[in-house]
Amino acid sequence: MIKTPDPDASWRDSARGAKLWIFDAYSVFPFLLMLYNIQTWTITLAVVVFLTLTVLNYYGLNGAIFFRLIRSFISGPRKTASNWWE
Repeated sequence: MIKTPDPDASWRDSARGAKLWIFDAYSVFPFLLMLYNIQTWTITLAVVVFLTLTVLNYYGLNGAIFFRLIRSFISGPRKTASNWWE
């Protein structure tokens, strides 16, 4: 017997990331910019950014997490507890 999903339980999917088929919605965004200015370099840039974000998503990272990781490598392991304006 096949059990149909409960329509009242759709709130469980609210924490999942937006996807367009199997791709993360954020990785499809460069193609929208490419459609605004269709040239060879924008198509190439959109494909490179799309592939990079897709590979990062495959390894469990999205863009925000990846940039936080890069920032932690740049800033180093030691964090000071002083105000930046003093």
